[in-house]
Amino acid sequence: MNLQIINFPPMRTMTKFTGTLLALLFCFTIQAQSQLLESLKMESKLLDYEVEYSIYLPPDYETSSRSYPIVYLLHGYTDDETGWTQFGEVKRLVDEAINSGEIPPMIIAMPDGKVTWYMNDHAGTEPWEDMFVQELIPHVESEYRVRARREFRAISGLSMGGFGSLRLSMAHPELFVACAAYSSAVWTAEEFAGFPDENYDRTFARLFGDGLKGNDRITDYWKANSVIDMVENKPENELKRVRYYFDCGDDDFLAVGNASLHIALKQKGIPHEYRVRDGAHTWGFWRTSLPIGLKFIGESFRR
Repeated sequence: MNLQIINFPPMRTMTKFTGTLLALLFCFTIQAQSQLLESLKMESKLLDYEVEYSIYLPPDYETSSRSYPIVYLLHGYTDDETGWTQFGEVKRLVDEAINSGEIPPMIIAMPDGKVTWYMNDHAGTEPWEDMFVQELIPHVESEYRVRARREFRAISGLSMGGFGSLRLSMAHPELFVACAAYSSAVWTAEEFAGFPDENYDRTFARLFGDGLKGNDRITDYWKANSVIDMVENKPENELKRVRYYFDCGDDDFLAVGNASLHIALKQKGIPHEYRVRDGAHTWGFWRTSLPIGLKFIGESFRR
């Protein structure tokens, strides 16, 4: 019987090879981490200030040459471009959802909307919506490897940002394939007319007009930007271009407006997903909403 003698490499060589392999694996692991870039700046010709935004880049962004779908994620009233990154824990939640396969890898852009409600004010002094459509979207999608087409672009947000994401997607169905909104600041006309004067003057006078009281607040400009009125007045074929998901906590002060939006969409025959869950107007609720909303959006990106 012939015996073959196998010559193993010296132990020193094996140790060196193993060490090299482990080093390569370690480097790959480091490179495969997602990135969160906060408070980047964009010069705006339409606004008299720089626009700040934060960006989430998925784990394989630095190790691939592919382009990605994008979600514009909007913050709530008095917050800024770091709200979702700090209190919303967006990096952890999105990492977990991508790594588990719940959502496809995506880029998330979080602009600072200040207290603009993500719209143009009635006097045209701060045209935030125009800036967003004409400047910020083109800027972000040229700076990063984005699949810059409607079918790979979505919008999402909470509270003021929920209102903004719903309104912007209804106003620009040519730009967005899906919208996911959480605890959206949506009110009926009766609710809006009934706000205490102090609340209206502090929060909405700059947007819709100074000194308006009661039903005088229900102006043509308000109706043109009210999400419920947009559902009732916009053509069905435009509304149906966008897939909608929105939710609200059962203890949220915005529950009536969200339920009314659901009814308006239902009566118009517009497909949508609406959920009432246990919770209030809190970050605890929104941190559970975000993975659900991004999964809904991700279904639009996949084929």
